[in-house]
Amino acid sequence: MINDVLSIIFGVVSPVAICALIGFIWAKRGGPFDTDMVTRLVTNVGVPCLVFSTIVSVEIDKQQFFEMGLAALATNITFLVVGWVILKSLKMSIRTYLNPIAFANTGNMGLPLCLLAFGEQGLALGIAYFVVNVLLLVTVGISIVSNRYRPVDVLRQPFIYAAGLSVFFLLSDVPVPDVAQNTTKLLGNFTIPLMLITLGVSLARLKIADFRKSSIISGIRLILGLAAGFAVTALMGLTGEARAVVIIMCAMPVAVITFLLAETYSDDGKPVAGAVVISTLMAFPILPILIWYLKI
Repeated sequence: MINDVLSIIFGVVSPVAICALIGFIWAKRGGPFDTDMVTRLVTNVGVPCLVFSTIVSVEIDKQQFFEMGLAALATNITFLVVGWVILKSLKMSIRTYLNPIAFANTGNMGLPLCLLAFGEQGLALGIAYFVVNVLLLVTVGISIVSNRYRPVDVLRQPFIYAAGLSVFFLLSDVPVPDVAQNTTKLLGNFTIPLMLITLGVSLARLKIADFRKSSIISGIRLILGLAAGFAVTALMGLTGEARAVVIIMCAMPVAVITFLLAETYSDDGKPVAGAVVISTLMAFPILPILIWYLKI
């Protein structure tokens, strides 16, 4: 067991940590990094290309792909409902703290871990989960924190069109043009490294302002994530890589974007920043053992 866990630490988790550490050190040393520009580049170009090139190039069972989307929907609904109940009982702001509990860092951390742990197949399954997760974030998540609901926000997300186009090729016998596949693969390759470096930069810039609230939110996010991941995969009968990917995605820490939304729309966003940092630090020691367990 010890050798297997060490192998996962150095082969799967360490590359993710090192890439994030590069961004962290870069920011701490005062290196220039336009987070807004990089985020826009990744969101509008990198992620759509990664989604398209991965789905059309990997041999994946169509039913399994759609089961991943259903699992993402089920787990995220669980996070929202149970998170709402917990926050109500603790008398904490639902508007501010429900999103950090419900929406995990499935992009910056989840996708790299799925790729390194399970290869291209794991990445494709992770993308199916990620797409549904982000769809819910830009609709339900934004409506929670802003008190407004605008379904049109979904239409502004380029990855939606990339996912739709890739599903068309997945379900049909139409061959993908080489120029489309090669170009999107080339552009998609920069996405994961930039996501991780941006994560490191964000961690360097975020501050822990309210340790108690930040710790509570972090604990709820990780414990609820693991519990929902194991429960939903068991109820759906998922096995193998599909089960592992769902649980890994559910076990991710608080997403950085939930802090940005809290800062934009709420008066008490600083504890969310602390939750991003604390939950990420809490997750790294857990992940090697979790991935080892899921791979045996």
